[in-house]
Amino acid sequence: MSAETPAADPGQFTRRRQQFRAWRGTRPFWAGVLVIFGGFLILYFPYAHLQLGHLSMTMGTPGGSSSLIIGVLLIVLGITLWVQQHIRVFAGIAAILLALVSIPLSNIGGFIVGFLSALIGGAMAVAWAPGAPPQPQPPAGAVPGAGGAPEAAPLPDQRMGEPTDLSGTSPANGANGRHSAG
Repeated sequence: MSAETPAADPGQFTRRRQQFRAWRGTRPFWAGVLVIFGGFLILYFPYAHLQLGHLSMTMGTPGGSSSLIIGVLLIVLGITLWVQQHIRVFAGIAAILLALVSIPLSNIGGFIVGFLSALIGGAMAVAWAPGAPPQPQPPAGAVPGAGGAPEAAPLPDQRMGEPTDLSGTSPANGANGRHSAG
């Protein structure tokens, strides 16, 4: 390959990856991932059937229904953070509150891991702010003030001694801030 060889067009995978990267940068993506992960953990543990050899461990608890509700709501809030980023503050605060409620209601909040994940994700959602759009860059050879354009607009002609307040309420003209009738 030499310096004169033209660059190959990016493949389908590269284009999709760049599109996903651009989409991910316009929303609180990682906050949504953490909230969904925390919701999944809170939802999973009460219904888990773990096998250790021939020993079956069932985690069925009375908090199963509350774990189901909290877990599903956290998953929905995480997806909402991806799709509707303008309500990120509401979704973040709701995720934080649901994570706090999950401690007493559902197996210590998914054995602390689900609680911490949802709590950190909610805090990240509240703290996230959209970035400023990129500013167009001047051409490389451009010099400020060149090209015949003025650098600043000229100031309007102001005469000395005349009041510039057209409302008549300026203390300079003796009106004392009040309008006079008649």
